[in-house]
Amino acid sequence: MNRILVSILLTMGFVLCVSAQEKEYQLVWSDEFDVEGKPSTEWSYESGFVRNEELQWYQSENAYVKDGCLVIEGKKECFNNPHYEEGSSDWRKNREFIHYTSSSLTTKFSQQFLYGRFEIRAKIPVASGAWPAIWLQGNKWEWPNNGEIDIMEYYIKDGQPSILANACWGSPEQWKGVWDSAVIPFGHFTEKDPYWADKFHIWRMDWDKAFIRIYLDNELLNEIDLSKTQNQGYDGNTENPFANNVAGFKHYLLLNLAIGSNGGEPDDSQFPLRYYIDYVRVYQ
Repeated sequence: MNRILVSILLTMGFVLCVSAQEKEYQLVWSDEFDVEGKPSTEWSYESGFVRNEELQWYQSENAYVKDGCLVIEGKKECFNNPHYEEGSSDWRKNREFIHYTSSSLTTKFSQQFLYGRFEIRAKIPVASGAWPAIWLQGNKWEWPNNGEIDIMEYYIKDGQPSILANACWGSPEQWKGVWDSAVIPFGHFTEKDPYWADKFHIWRMDWDKAFIRIYLDNELLNEIDLSKTQNQGYDGNTENPFANNVAGFKHYLLLNLAIGSNGGEPDDSQFPLRYYIDYVRVYQ
């Protein structure tokens, strides 16, 4: 047979194979961020000082849609902490002033998911102090029994900027997680492309009953075996937060830009920080 014809037939076969594979997934929810102004009402917002003794005060004002992207903006600005209590042992209350603001958006009250393909195209800030993330939490039980999946985190790990892909579930102790973490030094990406941080990239998670697989630009970062992710008994909970039949149990998405804590000391000369999300798509 003519070699050109063989090549054409092989190519057609490959295309048909890929198409058949992709047909296994159907788009069930997305936000393309095409309407300028405030994000759609399917997103809600965390508020105030929330976790990890981070420096930012979360507020909805720091999230907006412009030029086809969701923009989460980290700002250097100073306000009085409305919850301040002199002498309080609570870190959320013993700070008299707010020095940084940002946003954390969530689908907690609109869209929740169990299994599927999650695809997010984004450009992340990498200045010192920045801690952008794409992640999910379960809607039952307290952390970490509810299960946490980090499709993307960028922060300082072992003294160097890194990109992480993780899952976390419950240990025998309250508020202590068991982690399956992949930590990839940021240099792994910038050695291939010195302009990596100036570009958009695609984070993807493929999640089924057996595995969670997390990719960055089609490079597999972490494969999490869900036969090993059962909660370990705190509060009597031995459920698997990533593969179970508990009625109504699902995960919701979070997109946030934290400042400080694991992100390191903020470089104030780099503010405002901007985290751009082109789209979020979920297939099942």
